[in-house]
Amino acid sequence: MIEDTLFKALADPTRRRVLDLLCEQNGQTLSGLCDQLAMTRQSVTQHIGLLEAANLVTTARRGREKRHFINPVPLHDIYERWIRKFETQRLSLLHDLKTELERKDT
Repeated sequence: MIEDTLFKALADPTRRRVLDLLCEQNGQTLSGLCDQLAMTRQSVTQHIGLLEAANLVTTARRGREKRHFINPVPLHDIYERWIRKFETQRLSLLHDLKTELERKDT
């Protein structure tokens, strides 16, 4: 299942750090990511492979370089399915509290 792969990819702090780095500067090379993570190329390659399998990272060749780009669509899908519905309830409760407190002030 796609969501299982996505959550597995997000469960690891190093992979979340890779996503953070790509969010800060999209289109980084493997060497650039390795320098910031202080990890071997092989380890970073494995992490990127799992992020690619989860469709969180895409790659493109630019000349001899392979660049890595964040794909925010799966994260947005998680937000829509798992987070947004709770956010709406929370905002509704805050609105009700505000209305109640304002009514008590008058």
